[in-house]
Amino acid sequence: MKLKEHSLNELQLMSARVRRSVVEMAHDAGKAGAHLGGSLSCVEILTALYGSVFHFDTENPLDSERDRFLTGKAHCILAQYSVMQEVGIITEEEKRTFRQDGGLLMGYPKVPRIGLEYSGGTLGMPLSVGVGMALDAKQKGRKNKVYVLIGDGECNEGIIWEAVMTATKYRLSNLIIVVDRNRLQLSGTTEDVMDLGDLGAKFQAFGCYVQNVDGHSIEALQQAYRQVSQEQVNVVVAHTVKGKGISFVEDHVEWHQNQLSDDLYQKAIAELEGKAE
Repeated sequence: MKLKEHSLNELQLMSARVRRSVVEMAHDAGKAGAHLGGSLSCVEILTALYGSVFHFDTENPLDSERDRFLTGKAHCILAQYSVMQEVGIITEEEKRTFRQDGGLLMGYPKVPRIGLEYSGGTLGMPLSVGVGMALDAKQKGRKNKVYVLIGDGECNEGIIWEAVMTATKYRLSNLIIVVDRNRLQLSGTTEDVMDLGDLGAKFQAFGCYVQNVDGHSIEALQQAYRQVSQEQVNVVVAHTVKGKGISFVEDHVEWHQNQLSDDLYQKAIAELEGKAE
């Protein structure tokens, strides 16, 4: 079954369900904790991608013409798994196996039959892998696209810019790099750790076609995904808030990875349901 192209209203409702699912999965992770902040920042990025433009057939998952999605910021997996469940790539039961012994979904899994093309984990590497996939597709005349989601903190890595240089050299217009520009990373703000300045201008200087968008606007993200260049490497800089939707998580660096207690879980759900005091 090919993924359905959802309406804007359907996607907005889906993103609300995904945000709740992310919170539930973080709570279920227990004392192991979870990457709640970075998952909440990219809910709309992933919802708009999988629910609008991503070409993937669940009945023929290894089709060479399938789109590829790789995540450099593997700290988004709670959102990714939740969106995959929403669009029918995995079941609710499979989603609930997250971090269970013998479960399908771990922290950094590679399961190509459900579209998990690369295990992630080492920051910067997935973009190089995505460049290789896009180059292979171009050389073989395939029309599929390769989407790579990276974090802004990840842009500290030199391998990111080596990959971008390679991609622009070969004019890989089938490569779409999405930057989750939430301005926080593990140990502080991105600007304090390593001032990134105008990321869009940096990618432009390397020869990319850059779109700056509101990373929480599904409509803006849909438009960006659909208006990609046919001549240049594409970069979508999605400006987001880390921990979006939960007041005590938003823009708090300690929620890069943290444990969601029972009390905080109830508070988060109340906020999502509009029942917060």
